[in-house]
Amino acid sequence: MAVLSMLSFGLLGIVPAVLAALQPGPPFVRLDKNDAMVIVADHQEGLFQIVRDFEPVTFRQNMIAHSAIAQLFNLPIVITTSAETGPNGRLPKEIASMYPSAPLIRRNGEVDAWDNEEFRSAVRAQNKTQIILGGITTDVCTEFLALSLRAEGYTVFANTDASGAMTDKLAADANQRMRDAGVILQGTFAITADLMRDWRNTPGSQQVLPWYDTYLPAYGFLARVHKAAVQNGTLLPGEEAL
Repeated sequence: MAVLSMLSFGLLGIVPAVLAALQPGPPFVRLDKNDAMVIVADHQEGLFQIVRDFEPVTFRQNMIAHSAIAQLFNLPIVITTSAETGPNGRLPKEIASMYPSAPLIRRNGEVDAWDNEEFRSAVRAQNKTQIILGGITTDVCTEFLALSLRAEGYTVFANTDASGAMTDKLAADANQRMRDAGVILQGTFAITADLMRDWRNTPGSQQVLPWYDTYLPAYGFLARVHKAAVQNGTLLPGEEAL
């Protein structure tokens, strides 16, 4: 009888712990292509020179890919530059040529783009609540704007592939501050995958795989290998056992 009592007492202690573990966690905030927009913040040829947490070739590709997300998913885009005629430099022609008619806000003083009235109006005019943001530098142009947008009630997805800093530590500190403010940190692959949701959607594999081949070659070449295997696949001796 004493043993049964002890077992019952033990079970009573376990049940609350199990129930507590089964409580719903934080909501999974998903990107919605019908409620999202892209912001390019100070992706400029001069500022590009001070990015040290990426190799230059990689970061150039990442900047252009960030802008191209809007084309792939037909999202509105707002572009802003800072002190364009000074050392920060101009917007790369690869980005400018993608969106000749998109709002381009040339700030001449404001460090935080949200402090610029024309920029605020351009963002609000898109009537979206989710913002995909990339900028140089991570700890200034991306972080300041992301925190301002959060204060305004926007859901912000900071593209960590498309934001560069002068050191890894500065990037880590900025990302932590943004994370603490509820900014969602994701890379280009995660952002595009969530916008797509399903390979059978449109945009789906037919549109996204060629885009990956151009802007995310690690996955693009994965698809190429699969194509080659299907079209002309021949097993080497020993591969059949893998």
